[in-house]
Amino acid sequence: MLHSSSSTGGRGCCCSSTDSTLPMAAAAVACFLSPSPPPRPRHHSLKHLACAAARSSPGPGPSSRSLAIPSPSPSASAWPWLRRLRDLLPDEAGRILSSATGSLIVALASAALILGDAGAASAFVVATPRKLQADELATVRLFQENTPSVVYITNLAVRQDAFTLDVLEVPQGSGSGFVWDKSGHIVTNFHVIRGASDLRVTLADQSVYEAQIVGFDQDKDVAVLRIKAPTDKLRPIPVGVSADLLVGQKVFAIGNPFGLDHTLTTGVISGLRREISSAATGRPIQDVIQTDAAINPGNSGGPLLDSSGNLIGVNTAIYSPSGASSGVGFSIPVDTVGGIVDQLIKFGKVTRPILGIKFAPDQSVEQLGLSGVLVLDAPPNGPAGKAGLQSTKRDSYGRLILGDIITSVNGTKVTNGSDLYRILDQCKVGDTVTVEVLRGDHKEKIPVILEPKPDES
Repeated sequence: MLHSSSSTGGRGCCCSSTDSTLPMAAAAVACFLSPSPPPRPRHHSLKHLACAAARSSPGPGPSSRSLAIPSPSPSASAWPWLRRLRDLLPDEAGRILSSATGSLIVALASAALILGDAGAASAFVVATPRKLQADELATVRLFQENTPSVVYITNLAVRQDAFTLDVLEVPQGSGSGFVWDKSGHIVTNFHVIRGASDLRVTLADQSVYEAQIVGFDQDKDVAVLRIKAPTDKLRPIPVGVSADLLVGQKVFAIGNPFGLDHTLTTGVISGLRREISSAATGRPIQDVIQTDAAINPGNSGGPLLDSSGNLIGVNTAIYSPSGASSGVGFSIPVDTVGGIVDQLIKFGKVTRPILGIKFAPDQSVEQLGLSGVLVLDAPPNGPAGKAGLQSTKRDSYGRLILGDIITSVNGTKVTNGSDLYRILDQCKVGDTVTVEVLRGDHKEKIPVILEPKPDES
């Protein structure tokens, strides 16, 4: 074994050497396997391994991470144990020893812990860089780049304390949203802000701002807020296109489910051109994106992104028979949202045409054995009332007299309320439509001029 002088006259070891040609791990193995070691301190061989772990940075000569037994060199004459170890072990045994050294180091580190030498054992804990696959790296990058665009929205409502009669603002709900532009506009779902007396928006850096409602569209469950935040804190989300989406492509949902800060869920598009009903008005929302990405309570209003990190939809609802988040998620396509948001920012409202009627539930019409939309009320100052559509009423004896039943509009058959809404969504304010109705036992065609929907408070 190695002998070197020290200031105390004792026996030294390679731990004190500055010769970089000697792999420290090999010295540790040789010291541990030496048949006749000189007197050394307790757990001396473990110190060699500690030095081997400490000298892990690469340098000239053999790699410091190599565990193979070194070949003789001019400087090896200072290390007699090298020749002795090579004489004792043939080449094949040296290769076996080299491959087994890693396991030996783990065993020795465990022995150090058992024997109480925690300092020596800690030297074996070497942090290795985490290796991620290409798709994992892409997902991590997408989350990091888009998280600053996602916000957390708190819905506050005024409540009066039953005992003190004090008026308090208490959170009644929360949801997600995203930055639309540098002017501070935030897009979210209408049901996230419904009934709020005050709204607060929390950005990714945890800064909180009071939000004002710019406008909302109950029929499509879209709302736009505005906050007064510094421009450098606002990062608009990149807007994509939803017209060319395909079933099976990857999607990513970012939001704040259950109040948890910025959560990412992944999935695929499992269906396109779905139809759901607005939670506020019951009016159908067409061309909705169906996804299996988990959309939990609190994810509503958050963005649905494609694999490039572009916005393709706004998460709005989940259908789950069990009430859990394992159901089917739905997102309003960005092509629909974009047009609504532009109108809300410019005019504060969405101008959508209406017939100006109230109609019976579809189930009631089916029970009568009829097909179409039964008019319950057509106010005389509305488009349908001005055109002459008749409402359902009772005669002097209390008997029910059915009103007009709409069977088609502009030649397109109408079997229920969703069909009627779908046709009106393709029309504009001021258009004249031909409404075919069943009145008594005969059909009539009545022209109706569509008018804008009244302002909503």
